[in-house]
Amino acid sequence: MSTENLPQSPGQPPRKPRVAVVCGGRSSEHGISVVTAGAVLRAIDRTKYDVLPIGITRDGRWALTADDPERMAITERRTPSVEELAESHEGGVVLPVDPTNREVVYSEPGSVPKALGEVDVVFPVLHGPYGEDGTLQGLLELSGVPYVGSGVLASAVGQDKEYMKRVFVSFGLEVGPYVVIRPREWERDESAARRKIVDFAGEHGWPLFVKPARAGSSIGITKVEDLAGLDEAIAEAQRHDPKILVEAAVRGREIECGVLEFEDGPRASVPAEIPPPDAHAYYDFEAKYIDSTPGIVPAPLTEEQTAEVQRLAVQAFEAASCEGLVRADFFLAENGRFVINEINTMPGFTPISMYPQMWQASGVSYAELVDRLIRTALNRSTGLR
Repeated sequence: MSTENLPQSPGQPPRKPRVAVVCGGRSSEHGISVVTAGAVLRAIDRTKYDVLPIGITRDGRWALTADDPERMAITERRTPSVEELAESHEGGVVLPVDPTNREVVYSEPGSVPKALGEVDVVFPVLHGPYGEDGTLQGLLELSGVPYVGSGVLASAVGQDKEYMKRVFVSFGLEVGPYVVIRPREWERDESAARRKIVDFAGEHGWPLFVKPARAGSSIGITKVEDLAGLDEAIAEAQRHDPKILVEAAVRGREIECGVLEFEDGPRASVPAEIPPPDAHAYYDFEAKYIDSTPGIVPAPLTEEQTAEVQRLAVQAFEAASCEGLVRADFFLAENGRFVINEINTMPGFTPISMYPQMWQASGVSYAELVDRLIRTALNRSTGLR
């Protein structure tokens, strides 16, 4: 649906497209999602779009939230929550599942439901399971409401690091050594599953990175230096996901590259380098969001290296059938080859996040980035495409 062809009421002047910014969610990345929403709400051009802020609480309730970006920032090393921003602790927002009706309804116990108007596009700034993993995208497909970012399949592939790597390998991208422990393996024979990891360490050496297979923002990840720290690392990963991924360390430089969809197809930004943070063992959640460890933009690479990582980032975008945006993370290994670590179909999107910074250095401001993503979504149909 183009912005020029929005449904109008007879005799009424053309209305602005209505954008529902959806944040929060049931994953461990709830707080960062709210921070991202604050930045997006601040950047949306209100002369071009009407905005409806919607938050999903940690227990899954859809709430009408305050349109107040100032309350959606990290303060005193603490992330905000939808519960703090909700207009009511009992009221709920309901999206239609009828593709012929896009009217959002708000209801509270004992009150007559109130229509909040139609939504033309959803900007889902959810990170992790129950939002970034194809679940919300499936709901929006059923509703026939366009949305920013990748569809169901690409979102699911981008969330599950095992299947992401399998897709990359099938398309000729190089990934580092890894092993997966599924929940049934652990439940069936815990000692055999643990031995599988120990054997992997024997083959590839320490340290290992033990992480939830379907989480992001470096939450639940532990850098394990030796056998003594393995059990604690497994338990920490399993707190976030019963399926865990164990990766061998790839020695080299961490390089990131943004991909953005334009009218003529996806393009790559200038890359960035993530230097080893001084106060952290690796680029973990606190280094990213609390201490805001700065990246180097653009990355100090040769022209040939820059062109190669940009080519690979677009290749990863296409391999997973992504749409809208992706941040692709690589290692520039000691042998000079780029090894892809992962993609994020809804990357960290605060102004200090690497994805907006890379596009800022590429000539696309934060506000322009938000506007392009909304316009791309409005001009894309739901369903098979």
